Amino acid sequence: MTIEELPAPDTHEPPIRVLLADDHTIVRHGVRSYLNITDDITVIGEARNGQEAVQLARDLAPDVVLMDLAMPELDGIAATAAIKAERRETEIIALTSFMDEDHVIGALKAGALGYLLKDAEPDEVIRAVRSAHRGEAHLDPRAAKRLVLEMAAPRAPERDSALSPREREVLILIARGLGNKEIARELHLSDSTVRVYVSAILSKLGLVSRTQAAVYAVRMGLVPAPE
Repeated sequence: MTIEELPAPDTHEPPIRVLLADDHTIVRHGVRSYLNITDDITVIGEARNGQEAVQLARDLAPDVVLMDLAMPELDGIAATAAIKAERRETEIIALTSFMDEDHVIGALKAGALGYLLKDAEPDEVIRAVRSAHRGEAHLDPRAAKRLVLEMAAPRAPERDSALSPREREVLILIARGLGNKEIARELHLSDSTVRVYVSAILSKLGLVSRTQAAVYAVRMGLVPAPE
């Protein structure tokens, strides 16, 4: 599928505000060029290192950050953790050249919702941005395999959830891959109410991303691990 063949965006929604973080100018310009040809995505800033990414996320309040992991001054994993600590509503997609376990699991534990390699096709990056904006994970299949292996590793439950019955319902649906709008339809709630539940779940569990919440749900036996 080419960029021109991607489904038309909902023109009633404001454009998705994206921050690019990469220390290579040519990479930032290349990603900006194909994101900006879409009607529903706009690049609002570019960061050359992790420190700039954290500051620009603070100043510009992006919806999504495309984050390189190997950058000077502050690496992408540390920058991801710093941004998520300040802005849970900003979703982060790792866009990197690394596929080793330390980078994949490190980025996801820091709060990244997506993980793509830099050789991904433009339409896949666009889909990942749209998915992240909906609160849905988008992982390179190799990164997903790393995550499954991590989830399958035996370990004791991390903490008592202290979730309400409704929060547990929402957590299960998050772990099944549903976005906020889908959860709202499933449970007959408003989108804003679902956002409140998601925020409460992350806060109670001491987590920073939906991906971490999904891993927690698997480890606690609320949903089966993906095959």
